[in-house]
This record gives sequence, C-alpha cells and structure tokens, in this order.
Amino acid sequence: MASGVMVSDCVLTIFNAMKLHKSLEDKSKRIKAVLFCLSADKKTIIPEEGKEILVGDVGETGDPYKRFVEMLPQNDCRYALYDCCYETKESKKEELVFIFWAPDDASLKSKMIYASSKDAIKKKFTGIKHEWQANCLAEIKDRSCLADKLGGSNVCIVSVEGFPV
Repeated sequence: MASGVMVSDCVLTIFNAMKLHKSLEDKSKRIKAVLFCLSADKKTIIPEEGKEILVGDVGETGDPYKRFVEMLPQNDCRYALYDCCYETKESKKEELVFIFWAPDDASLKSKMIYASSKDAIKKKFTGIKHEWQANCLAEIKDRSCLADKLGGSNVCIVSVEGFPV
C-alpha cells in the first residue's frame, strides 16, 4: 500500500550526484553516504540535515562505513544511499547501495509509514543493483554483512572500503 508520501527533488539531485561522481574533479567533495528522512509533516522524503559523509570527511579512522553506521538513529527509521568501494579476487568495484533502516526500537507508526513509502524513493533511484533492509545494529555494524549483500552467493568479496572482510 502506498503512503502518498512524495520524494523531494533534492533527493533525486543527491542520487544523481552520487551516481555521476566520477565527473567530479575534487574527489573529497564526493558524497559517500547520505540519510533520508520524512519531513516534519510526514508528507515528503528529504535529505536529513547534517547526515551526509563526503569522501574527504572520513575522519581519524579512515573508515566511512563505521561512520555511516554511527549516523543511523537507534529508534527511528531512515533510508540511505551508500557508495561502497569493495574488492573481489578479480577486481575493484564501486556501487551504490540503497538501505532501508527500520530498527526494532522504532515506533510501529514510523515503521509503517517508512515501509509504505519505500517504493516511492526506490522508483527514483534507477539503476540501483543492491537493496538492503536492516532491522538492528547487529545486522549492519559488521562490514561482512554488507559484503554478503553486495556479492550474494556468487562473488567472494575480500575487502570493503579497504578493510578485509
């Protein structure tokens, strides 16, 4: 069932910027990860203010995935796009992952409206190969879970973001 929630044009602009990042001259300004939430009136999906990681902002650990996981709220749902760099035995790859974060501690109302609005945002993200729904920190905090989503049963991923799996 659709919720009638609209997707802000800013969301599509961010998606296109992430998809076409290779054209950016300054790699440090490239978006690595971003969270999307519902507006205060619950009618529009918007980028969540201050919840974006640029490639140049990975911090002291140098681990953008760890920083991304720390951005997720413990008791509310979110949508996210994560630009994942990973390596298989054969090659290095970079792909966008759409993540639906619906933690167990989120209210039932939040889970319902985010779940019923997911198709609206997914339709805007044309060409996304990887989709992941995570419901607790244990499912998402370990990069090996992300590697499983990226590779499935066919591909052996040896590292994610330069860290071994």
